[in-house]
Amino acid sequence: MNPKTVVPQGSHSPWHAVRIEEVLRKLGSSEEGLGVAEAEGRLAEVGPNVLQRARGDGPLKILWRQVNDPLIYVLLGAVALAILMGKVVDGLVVLGVVVLNTIIGFVQEYRAGKAIEALMDMVPQTATVIREGRKTTLQASEIVPGDIVELAPGDRVPADMRLLRVRSLKVEEAALTGESVPTDKATAELDENTSLADRGNMVYGGTLVSYGTGTAVVVATAGETELGRISSMLRETTHVETPLTRQLAVVGKWLTVAIVIVAAILFVVGTLRGYPAADAVLAAITLAVGAIPEGLPAIVTIALAIGVRRMAGRRAVIRRLPAVETLGSTTVICSDKTGTLTKNEMTVTELWTAGGNSYAVGGVGYAPEGDLTGPGGEKLPEVPDDARRLLLAGALCNDAALVHGEEGWRVSGDPTEGALLTAAKKLGVDPEQTKGSHPRLDAIPFDSGSKYMATLNETEADGREILVKGAPEVVLSRCSALEGGGPLDTGAVLARVEALAARGMRVLALASRRVDEKMETLQEKDVAGGLELVGLQGMIDPPRPEAVDAVEACKKAGISVKMITGDHKSTARAIGEQLGLETGSGAVTGAELDGLSDEELQGVVARTGVFARVAPEHKIRLVRSLQAQGHVVAMTGDGVNDAPALKQADIGVAMGITGTDVSKESSDIVLTDDNFASIEAAVEEGRRVYDNLIKALAFVLPTNIGLAVILTAAVAFFPIIGGEPLLPMLPTQILWINLVAAVALALPLAFEAKEPDLMLRSPRDPDAPVLSRFVIFRTVLVALLMAAGALGLFLVEFAAEAGRGVGTGAALAEAQTTAVTTVILFQIFYLLNCRSLRDSVMKIGLWSNPWIYVGIGALLLLQAGFIYLPFMNAVFGTAPLPAGALLQAFVVALVVLPVIGAEKWLRNRGGRKSPTTKEGD
Repeated sequence: MNPKTVVPQGSHSPWHAVRIEEVLRKLGSSEEGLGVAEAEGRLAEVGPNVLQRARGDGPLKILWRQVNDPLIYVLLGAVALAILMGKVVDGLVVLGVVVLNTIIGFVQEYRAGKAIEALMDMVPQTATVIREGRKTTLQASEIVPGDIVELAPGDRVPADMRLLRVRSLKVEEAALTGESVPTDKATAELDENTSLADRGNMVYGGTLVSYGTGTAVVVATAGETELGRISSMLRETTHVETPLTRQLAVVGKWLTVAIVIVAAILFVVGTLRGYPAADAVLAAITLAVGAIPEGLPAIVTIALAIGVRRMAGRRAVIRRLPAVETLGSTTVICSDKTGTLTKNEMTVTELWTAGGNSYAVGGVGYAPEGDLTGPGGEKLPEVPDDARRLLLAGALCNDAALVHGEEGWRVSGDPTEGALLTAAKKLGVDPEQTKGSHPRLDAIPFDSGSKYMATLNETEADGREILVKGAPEVVLSRCSALEGGGPLDTGAVLARVEALAARGMRVLALASRRVDEKMETLQEKDVAGGLELVGLQGMIDPPRPEAVDAVEACKKAGISVKMITGDHKSTARAIGEQLGLETGSGAVTGAELDGLSDEELQGVVARTGVFARVAPEHKIRLVRSLQAQGHVVAMTGDGVNDAPALKQADIGVAMGITGTDVSKESSDIVLTDDNFASIEAAVEEGRRVYDNLIKALAFVLPTNIGLAVILTAAVAFFPIIGGEPLLPMLPTQILWINLVAAVALALPLAFEAKEPDLMLRSPRDPDAPVLSRFVIFRTVLVALLMAAGALGLFLVEFAAEAGRGVGTGAALAEAQTTAVTTVILFQIFYLLNCRSLRDSVMKIGLWSNPWIYVGIGALLLLQAGFIYLPFMNAVFGTAPLPAGALLQAFVVALVVLPVIGAEKWLRNRGGRKSPTTKEGD
């Protein structure tokens, strides 16, 4: 039989809506399995059950992306200019900066983009298959459509399959659907429009069997599976540039254009003034070298690296360097629910007993720590008898176990049963002791068809009783009274169940019946009726307490938080309300999203905080819709189903503990504690990094503009002496200022602590230029001050030395050294002003960043060598300065402190916003 006619490649048939007999007929199979020859023929046609590996970009292409940047072109231009001048060493220094940045970018990108390869680990190595009526163990890669596969606890599902038979089968599908508890499986066909998470008669490749057994027929392998579809979406997601990447690209383009234009003008001016052609070219080259901020890429890279280290200390591991600053501009966080906003640990929070009493159970997760609150809201020092009885029933009719290890408490078995054990243990009913004093004699295991479990236990009074737990409607149909003999109002109990379910709880009913002490075995007829209702236990995977605080902090920071989960609508809405998310219009489901146009979706996304029962394609669509509205989106997740959206988002945040390899490889950041609060901390750190980068820019750029002004003024107005132009600085001296002084002083700014109002500001506009009006104004102001001071002292010192009869060469060297020293001292004093772009140095604390003084001290030592060491004099063309010249330079440079202080005072008095907020001016 031609396999392609059995399962047409590229189609996703609604197998869940087809009867078992019809499924087998369409697949050309039977419960005896395929014949060996038939299976081999199908394998040859459809190929192995292996996900296709994406062919990523080669090393050369990745390397070219690092170099293909206007700012890099500018730096390479500086290298060429320096070498043309014969300053090979200077050129190699600039080239070293380019190479360093290129290597860092290459390594980061080369290590990224392996998400699709990680999908391979989701497919198991072997599976139990029935062929020609015999069980055989095959490599998962050899499975084909039509194969019959047997499933047992602990098995990873090898392909997408339609279930034929089940016995109490539960499958952990959180990685694919986001469902917080294992899914009960059955075999009956479903409506064709049933969502993926609700297809109880299907199992999907990569999910895990947690309980029971089953037999299924393979309907899709490799790329045709849901896992394969996600792999395809990963390949289709687009790379999103970070705000800093975009803005630095713009800065680089404008710098390139401006430098070329000004250098050309300078060449023309020099020629018109009578400069020899070689000297005119030299002046243009010198200006270009001075205007290029050679140290800026190194400063940006190191500042980001410092942010990476600090974020690691706050449990956020950065996989891609630019993600550090992108966090600072995040406007929306789309968070998965299970395991991120919640602990992914089902917790009993409500008890309702046959006596009509409601009790609230405190504590979160599987740790047996918590208290009991009575019907009146009072804390109860002791557990009442009716509550204790309900807890006892839940602990005895139970197959799970609580285990305490190095990583804390965990459940061995079904999470729902684990929640019952935890509730009992935290309120003084020890499950192990209880099972010892009430030994089990027989049991009817839970079955997804019957929806109940029953046990036969001995009691402490030498009697025996049957305990039953299960779906409330199933258990109630078998009850005739309340425990203790009270009348049973089934409608009232179901109303209570509905009230709990409306709060997002999963509700279990527990019942009992006393039996003859000679009873040894338990049969279904023994639990068909005559039971007495013990009570209800309501459980939920509750929000992490710290996540509630983090959501509130995000709100204050102007960041919208949206919960996107595969869980049920009622559960999602209840958790959203507890977290303080926008749930006025309720939760919106994936099915509802399908009916919306892109324009309608944007409106829904803007006013909705909770999305439930969503599929991977819905998550990508939500992220793209937010991005289309100009938002910078951070997306969190831990499952395979989250991977495409993680890759599409501006910032993908994966869970380090529960996250799949696929989600981690698709992300920019991995949280080591799976906690939403760590995302909020990382956003705060990202804002601090960007804040400090702006400070570094505001510090570095005035020097480059000032140097350009100095050289332009000199060429345009300074006299020509002996046929030689009078230049205030040599190219090597300019490189000294740019590479040594600027970097030594700018780097300490990366260590500045966060400013007090950092998380009270609105998110910055990602499209706003990095050079805001404020930064440009400050840059021009300081550049003009610096240029005026340096030019003035240069002329005074040159005239003084020439007046004393010193030779022109010696006088020029001393005057140039004075000009360079003036610029260096200007930088030092201006650095103190840049520690906060708005507040005074005294307000932020003189010693809050000791690295500032380390940088200043290091630069002063280097500058002393620049002035007084003979070999430095020879390399840079400098000369020793007398004390008077140093004092003059000190006094002139000091002017920047009161001038910028006054500018800050006027700005604050006018109520201007912080220069790093959205408006930026």
